[in-house]
Amino acid sequence: MRSAFSIGNVGVGGGLFLIAGPCVIESEAHALKMAEAIALICSDKRIPFIFKASYDKANRTSVRSFRGPGLTEGLRILSQVRRSVGVPVLTDVHEAGDAPHVGEAVDVLQIPAFLCRQTDLLVAAAKTGRAVNIKKGQFVSPWDMQHAVEKVREAGGDRVCLTERGSTFGYNNLVVDMRSLAIMRRYAPVVFDGTHSVQLPSAGGSDGSGGATQSGGQPEFIPVLTRAAVAAGIDGLFLEVHDDPAHAKSDGANALELKNLPALLDQLLAIDAAARESAVRPR
Repeated sequence: MRSAFSIGNVGVGGGLFLIAGPCVIESEAHALKMAEAIALICSDKRIPFIFKASYDKANRTSVRSFRGPGLTEGLRILSQVRRSVGVPVLTDVHEAGDAPHVGEAVDVLQIPAFLCRQTDLLVAAAKTGRAVNIKKGQFVSPWDMQHAVEKVREAGGDRVCLTERGSTFGYNNLVVDMRSLAIMRRYAPVVFDGTHSVQLPSAGGSDGSGGATQSGGQPEFIPVLTRAAVAAGIDGLFLEVHDDPAHAKSDGANALELKNLPALLDQLLAIDAAARESAVRPR
């Protein structure tokens, strides 16, 4: 694995950390509420925490879907979360022109999976000087992600990690090849997205004509996949967490309910400790 680094008070590559929050900023009050609640849980469990939420979801299934408050208001809210809660903040960036503005407000710029090959976006994110988290495209092999990492590093971004979020498996389904975690870890620290990996793309919410206006999900499998990923050896965990997934404005069908986070973290931290002990124990 490539060199470890820090994002504020969060070490990347030296122990398990958590990226978590709602898919999209629903309101300032909700973003602050979620950040404070997750931060409290993580403090109790002693796991470093980065808050995540998107100011604009440019890849929603339907043109009528909620996208978020937009760049200006969204970055204001994220800056407020950062100041008030005192945790690093991550958000998606979809356009190269937005990157300089986003870099002034957050600690990590995330490249969405469907844009992981977009050279101009990767370079613009790197040039902000912030850490960059690249989500592996559902259509990209794990070994091809080395090229995305190289684009960021050659543009001056020395803090970069990769996130696995499942691969396309026919229509409306994703599967996770756990081998990808070890393969991508050759190039950069690796994060596992345990909630988008259980998403059923464009497979929920019938529009009445047989099509789908939003994605579905199978959140009951979040513990299964996250346990496997932690045992396989990852550096960080990504979870979309919501206090009321049934009424979330984006990706509620695959989100982890807030009340279930503490018990899941207990399991995952125990597995991580056992895996790390096994890795260093003399044979």
